[in-house]
Amino acid sequence: MAENLEAAEPANILNDERARRLADRAALYAAGKNPYPERSSVTDHAADLLDRYEHLANEEVASETVTIGGRVVAKRGQGKIMFIVVRDPSADIQLFCRVNDVEEESWEVLRELDLGDIVQATGQVTRTKRGELSVAPRTAQLLSKAVRPLPEKFHGLSDKETRYRQRYVDLIVNEDVRETFRKRSAIVSAFRRYMEDNGYMEVETPILQSIQGGATAKPFITHFNALNQENYLRIATELHLKRLLVGGYERVFEIGRIFRNEGMDLTHNPEFTTMEAYRAYSDLEGMKELAEGVIKAAARAIGLEGMIDYQGQAIDLFSPWPSRPMTDVVSEVLGRTITIDTPVEELRAACDEHDIEYKPEWTAGKLIAELFDELGEAILINPTFVVDYPVEVSPLAKRHEDDPRLTHRFELFIAAHEYANAFSELNDPVDQAERFAAQMEEKAGGDDEAMEYDEDYVRALEYGMPPAGGIGIGIDRVVMLLTNSTSIRDVLLFPHMKPEKGSKSGAAAAKAAQMAEAAGAASPFLTPMKPTNDYSKVVVEPLFEDFVDFDTFAKSDFRAVKVKDCVAVPKSKKLLNFTLDDGSGTDRTILSGIHDYYEPEDLIGKTLIAITNLPPRKMMGIPSCGMIISAVHAEAEGDETPERLNVLIVDDSIPAGAKLY
Repeated sequence: MAENLEAAEPANILNDERARRLADRAALYAAGKNPYPERSSVTDHAADLLDRYEHLANEEVASETVTIGGRVVAKRGQGKIMFIVVRDPSADIQLFCRVNDVEEESWEVLRELDLGDIVQATGQVTRTKRGELSVAPRTAQLLSKAVRPLPEKFHGLSDKETRYRQRYVDLIVNEDVRETFRKRSAIVSAFRRYMEDNGYMEVETPILQSIQGGATAKPFITHFNALNQENYLRIATELHLKRLLVGGYERVFEIGRIFRNEGMDLTHNPEFTTMEAYRAYSDLEGMKELAEGVIKAAARAIGLEGMIDYQGQAIDLFSPWPSRPMTDVVSEVLGRTITIDTPVEELRAACDEHDIEYKPEWTAGKLIAELFDELGEAILINPTFVVDYPVEVSPLAKRHEDDPRLTHRFELFIAAHEYANAFSELNDPVDQAERFAAQMEEKAGGDDEAMEYDEDYVRALEYGMPPAGGIGIGIDRVVMLLTNSTSIRDVLLFPHMKPEKGSKSGAAAAKAAQMAEAAGAASPFLTPMKPTNDYSKVVVEPLFEDFVDFDTFAKSDFRAVKVKDCVAVPKSKKLLNFTLDDGSGTDRTILSGIHDYYEPEDLIGKTLIAITNLPPRKMMGIPSCGMIISAVHAEAEGDETPERLNVLIVDDSIPAGAKLY
């Protein structure tokens, strides 16, 4: 059982502190003492005591006996007096321990406590000579022995990967993190109260779905053994919620998890939380009122009012929120008037001018939406409803009566990011069927994010759905905004992470085994993103025939660099922003256009090769100081020869700054 932990992890591989604590734990068991008792008798919380006895004078002792419990976060003193700071979920409070006041066995418990141990203490509240409100214990009991020491002697935990992976430690040592998640809980509660106060009924819809619908996104696929069929994890709750409007409910909402098998960056996580709501006999204006009302209610629930700060930007959250047509925003950023009637050639030229990729078959509406996505969002700092979306990018929205090329849809933007998406809902079953068919054509053409044809949903509409407004709001992004958090991982208790180095269990291990079997023996110095199995299809660029003299070559400074952080560059589909340790003691920033091949998470912690003495050049407004080195080849696939790229990943034992010769 637990007593045999030392055998499972030999002491010679443990750090000295953990080995010592394990020995202490074993000694407690040997002495007949259980360091993990089943019951405790905690009745009081630190914050309540601090408030209740605020008036207590120095050296005064209250008559009430209290029992508190919590984690030891500080300890000083020896001999006949000890001061121990205990943290419970509400606050920190000091134990003022005097040998003559504490029972002998309890004194031994207090004396042997380590930082991180969880202890129970019973005694009276007092204020010390120096004015510190404390509990003077008469008895104490160890509730849980911490055999792993807290980081850096409790000075804090700052490494991002460790914080996200070991959130339990992050919560122990960082008060601001605990406060962020307290605020998240209050924000979600405020959403729920606002909806219920406005007559909405909370419902639950399936996570496992047989049809990919309700949004344009790449799904996770899983197998349903009992039915022997493939299912999707839902990418939206929309189509099921609107079925409930057909069934006769007027106002419904759901707060739940959504799953999209896509990349991760500062504002995206494959598993996230949304609130979707639908209201019969409403429209887009009703959804604007709902979005503005619920987000302002959430802000007030955590004490915000007036102007708020988000990452150094002052945002006017509490004034009325304006609406702007998408073409108006695009016109502003391009410096010339753009409308849905602008010729396709002119829109393509605008994309070329700003290095925005597009497909030859894209219509004016799709090109305008792409220009907005790449250029327009960045200028929307204060809350703004962007309206009049082209029908090509709004397959579930009702068309404008006077211009069927546009739809009754808005997206809410704050601080250059999208927070909500809303529609005057399409309720014409024939129109809906035609749009589903168009989406299926796009899927057949290779768009794996396009929706599938949902025959049952069309059948539901044929029974008649009243006019309705619908909205989806990203809860995680709202929490980021209201807590001034830079990354979505900062507001998710347990964000997704790559397996730890050396991990041998779980789905990741099974996948790794499959990849290893497919790739054969892998080089320790090169980890291809995707193994090449048929080398007869490989096409490499011809070698240079011109010589370069040795002195010229020697001027190139190739170094081993450690990836401290890596994030996707906002508004760019290709660029990754690397923060690198190049051995100089100063972080180096390099941007690399390899996002088609790697997710940022794949590269954090890796050792790469970079050239470090190139002159800085700005990419998307960010100075890039060097170049990440990759190996590039082409590989024949049918009639095409797409490019393949493998970034050079070398052995982690090579130190940062090591120079290549």
